[in-house]
Amino acid sequence: MTETNIQMRFADVDILGHVNNVNQQHYFDLGKSDFFARVLHLGSRWQREGLIMVSTRTDYKAQIFMDSSVCVTTRPVEIGNKSFRLFQQILDTETREVKTECTTVLVAFDFEAQRSIELPASWREKLSEHLEGEGESR
Repeated sequence: MTETNIQMRFADVDILGHVNNVNQQHYFDLGKSDFFARVLHLGSRWQREGLIMVSTRTDYKAQIFMDSSVCVTTRPVEIGNKSFRLFQQILDTETREVKTECTTVLVAFDFEAQRSIELPASWREKLSEHLEGEGESR
């Protein structure tokens, strides 16, 4: 699992004083980028092979306010032949209260050929090292 601290910006907060749900998606994207760099060792510019998001589901559990200190945790929960599923949470860094949860399906993609591909063996190996529990890979 990776943990990414979030630097909240004034623009993230709406007129009601809480972080808008759209901006929370940006936090999850920061967590994914950090996970890709630290676990899969992927840079930010993919020339040929990379990942595309094909599905996402978000559950909002509690409001996040401007004075909150939050982080995003990211971990794989399932690995398929061409795709994997990530589970992320936005947590209060002090209380560890879960504010928001997100599940995303990502597919390995060949950008030149414009088609999905098998997960490269090196990615599969690194993802497997970060699965929690046994029997979650398929």
